[in-house]
Amino acid sequence: MEKKISIKNLTFSYDKNTEQLKGIDFDVKKGECVVLMGKSGCGKSSLTRVVNGLIPNFYTGHLNGNIFIDDIKLDELKSWEIGRMTGNVFQDPRSQFFANEVGGEVAFGCENLGLTHKEIVERVNKSSEDMGIKDILDKSMYTISYGMRQKVAIASAKAIDPDIYILDEPSANLDIESTKLLKDMIGYLKDLGKTIIVAEHRLYYLKGIADTYVFMNEGRIIKKLSQDEVNKEHSKELMNMGLRAIDLKSIELPQKKISNIKKFNLEVCNISKVLDKKYILKDINLDFHSNEIIGLVGKNGTGKSTLGKIIAGVMKESCGNILLNKEKLKPKKRFESIWYIPQDLDTQLFGEDLIDELTTGLKVDEELKYKAEKILKKLDLYDYKDRHPSTLSGGQKQRLVLGVAIIHGAKVIVLDEPTSGLDGINMRRVSEVIREMNKNGRKFIVISHDIEFIINACDRLIKLDDGKIVEDYYLNSSSTLEVLKSMGY
Repeated sequence: MEKKISIKNLTFSYDKNTEQLKGIDFDVKKGECVVLMGKSGCGKSSLTRVVNGLIPNFYTGHLNGNIFIDDIKLDELKSWEIGRMTGNVFQDPRSQFFANEVGGEVAFGCENLGLTHKEIVERVNKSSEDMGIKDILDKSMYTISYGMRQKVAIASAKAIDPDIYILDEPSANLDIESTKLLKDMIGYLKDLGKTIIVAEHRLYYLKGIADTYVFMNEGRIIKKLSQDEVNKEHSKELMNMGLRAIDLKSIELPQKKISNIKKFNLEVCNISKVLDKKYILKDINLDFHSNEIIGLVGKNGTGKSTLGKIIAGVMKESCGNILLNKEKLKPKKRFESIWYIPQDLDTQLFGEDLIDELTTGLKVDEELKYKAEKILKKLDLYDYKDRHPSTLSGGQKQRLVLGVAIIHGAKVIVLDEPTSGLDGINMRRVSEVIREMNKNGRKFIVISHDIEFIINACDRLIKLDDGKIVEDYYLNSSSTLEVLKSMGY
């Protein structure tokens, strides 16, 4: 099988101090599906940026080595020529959007290729139908959920019909149903003979599709494994490599002891939310029976984020009440006790460096700085304390904003997709931090599609469907298979 992509002795650094890629030798055969895996910050995203030409055409730095596509040196190709050969889906889909409506976004790349109106319409319809978004083509990009935006990004790439697909954590923020659709789509592209590179933390959905798994660490390729070799790896060995599970059914449901500390009571009483004359939430009642960590699950668009925002006072309810120790709290009052960490992390970052980020809005003294450094160490961020928050990876930003909630002493923390960019090690680290904070009296509501994280972190699972609670049970009284079924696996 001929080589589609060949990289020889590649090194790259965004600045002169730290090399993100070191001595990379990497070949991808035509029609092959390759998975790049490893800890956050290991160089996966940087390697994909080299292949699609974003390095050095968009991300400047120091690049050495040779990159070939179809035996043509990449630096001999113009950026638009590379764009025609590669379809891209980034970790944050908003960074690649140009249009206001979904249909316009899916059509954008085709328009840049100079296709006829008839052909553009045909490609948009086919691509959007394949990704299950045909019914939202007239919707604003700003009103659809994060998961739906990811599906739009994939549809936009498919409409161009490139030979190479590069996907950087494409399952981030997708529900189980959408992830199944993503798996089918990648399999379909592979059957068409497309060459596919996927940088991912969540590995389970790629089982049976991936040909080669490339394990990276600190900018180097450490080992390459076939699908059979990965399947034979014991789950504990994968965990030691900082990876996630290959088979979700193999995850053991840990026995957790729920904290008896109940310093305060939080109740959600008859909450409803109406938008455009449609119920997004209807008569939601929720009480923390003890100090359990609640996992809020359900497919995209079922009202999970809306409920989290209402509880935290970020969004106003149409009717109902939020009670803290039997006292009704208006939205503005909720800010004092309830902290909401959204999916859109960049809107939460204000500091010049990580210490500044943690201490913004607080009276800074040596004791507070020491506390901030301690939190950064706990979250494995201390080595980056002098970096600007915007330069961190998605997973590192996730941990940083959790640190902000910790240092501000919020009584209740609502986490909206807190592990979308986290590798196995940091997913488990965040789980441990949450459980430790919970033992000291803090309450958590975790909105997530991440089965591994829900199993590791949560005590109680509440499922929403069409704006209503349809399931509510404790994980200790269930099995892994029951949890998988509840989450739609």
